[in-house]
Amino acid sequence: MKLRRSLLTVLSVGSILLATACAGDDLSSKDTSSSSSASADQGDLTIASQSFGEAALVAEMYNQLLTKAGYHVDVKLVDSRDAYIGIFPKSVDVVPEYVGGIVNELNARANGDKAKPFEAGDGAQLAADGKQLLDDAGITLLDVSSATDTNAFFVTQKYSDDNGVTKLSDLSGKSVVLAAADDCEGRLDCEAGLSDDYGIKISKLLPLGYASDQTYKSVIDGESQLGETSTTDGTLASQGLVVLEDDQQIQPAQNLVPAVGTQFLSDHPDVADVLNPLMAALTTEKLTELNGRISVDREDPKAVATDFLTSEGLL
Repeated sequence: MKLRRSLLTVLSVGSILLATACAGDDLSSKDTSSSSSASADQGDLTIASQSFGEAALVAEMYNQLLTKAGYHVDVKLVDSRDAYIGIFPKSVDVVPEYVGGIVNELNARANGDKAKPFEAGDGAQLAADGKQLLDDAGITLLDVSSATDTNAFFVTQKYSDDNGVTKLSDLSGKSVVLAAADDCEGRLDCEAGLSDDYGIKISKLLPLGYASDQTYKSVIDGESQLGETSTTDGTLASQGLVVLEDDQQIQPAQNLVPAVGTQFLSDHPDVADVLNPLMAALTTEKLTELNGRISVDREDPKAVATDFLTSEGLL
């Protein structure tokens, strides 16, 4: 299995993105949430997350659970993993992550962009394989969820029907315009994998965003033929879009997992007790349903998070 170097995200469903952020030695907040807790005061805690819909939803779940546990939580949503990975765990305590994304990002940072990616297809195995990289970075992964979300690529249903395209290998030798995340170019799970592993000719790459409204519109309007989203995108069918099968398996295991600064976890071991039950409660099916409630039904993300946590007996 070929693996991608990094993941954006994850997510999966545009429409709940918040305002733009940037990062330097510290992060500028897209959404900062702090509140007092009914529990004993545990001090300050900073969550950083990518801002695409699914990642922001999971970050909100973390926020509510950790606030209930007594932490004063500051949530910072940013455009990509690059905006926080360089200062995590120095200035960030907790990150909603994807196993393959963070392990291979650390691998590339430690060993260069051309480093052979980790190829385990199982989330727990991939986390174990990347343990030394995580230890060196001062990051600990908590329990790996069964819920998984990988990058995916979609076309319109009409394009699929007209051209007999149901899997990515059906595009081999064809020239397409790709609408995707800003960092897609050169990534093994995105432009490079599509070109090298599938033999797809990317005539133009439009950096319109991961699972964004602009990416959907570009494909629907025919400006591009192929768009980037995730396997838990709950909006595609309602828009006349369909995911193509990744039959060459260029995507890695991308199970959801809380990443925590190792020193912070040592000082606050209760964080594991707060977040691990959420990982056990989430499944791929539940995650897809939650994404659909936000992106298709237009429910408020915070209300969706509260409803799920309450229904699972976590809040």
